[in-house]
Amino acid sequence: MMKDVSVALPVRMWRVVTGYANPTRFLGLCDVLVPWCASLSALLIALGLYLTFFVAPADYQQGESVRIMYLHVPAAWLSLMIYAVMAVSALGTLVWRHPLADAAQKAAAPLGAAFTFVCLATGSLWGKPMWGTWWVWDARLTSVLVLFLLYLGLIAIWHTLEDQAQAAKAAGVMTLVGVINLPIIKFSVEWWNTLHQPASVFRMGGPTIYASMLWPLLIMAVGASFLFVTLHLMSIRNEILRRRVARMALMMAQG
Repeated sequence: MMKDVSVALPVRMWRVVTGYANPTRFLGLCDVLVPWCASLSALLIALGLYLTFFVAPADYQQGESVRIMYLHVPAAWLSLMIYAVMAVSALGTLVWRHPLADAAQKAAAPLGAAFTFVCLATGSLWGKPMWGTWWVWDARLTSVLVLFLLYLGLIAIWHTLEDQAQAAKAAGVMTLVGVINLPIIKFSVEWWNTLHQPASVFRMGGPTIYASMLWPLLIMAVGASFLFVTLHLMSIRNEILRRRVARMALMMAQG
């Protein structure tokens, strides 16, 4: 009985995913999800900002500068998560031939670049009072910079190649090759002697942050995640509509 359930669940999930390969059905899903995700994002981020500035205490060593953490950590988390989403989308394009996978990957790249830039910028602002410099060629910082350059490279591919099918294949291959950078970012503080502090939230022994600082951080992270989902769905919707307009314009030109 358990075996049947374990087999049936992935099958049902796959049917749900393939069921929204139809752009019209996906647009209907966006109409339902976008308002809810946007509302949840706004509510959670507003609550997180209130807790950040009015409830969470200052750090006994870092003082008020620790509040940068509540923006830096969610941005860092999303910079990795978005690339993972793009990697799955790349597999959807190259292996499963999902009709909307390339649109999902194309829509995610600018968002990933934006969150990675926020991660680098806030990290620089945080590093100045802590390390005495805006930037060091630290293993963690350097690997995140490589991630940012990967995002920019993927955006360039989508905007340079006019053939969308060729661009999707090239971007998919580049995305999958770049996946090797994700574990380097994650474990860089353990593999090398770096200035960047080790993981303090997602770690085997549990979080090392006090609850009064942990909860605002988690709320901000969840709110930022819903923000990404909202923007991603909207971007995919825009890409679908853009392609429809382009096809209509081509048909009119040929007719």
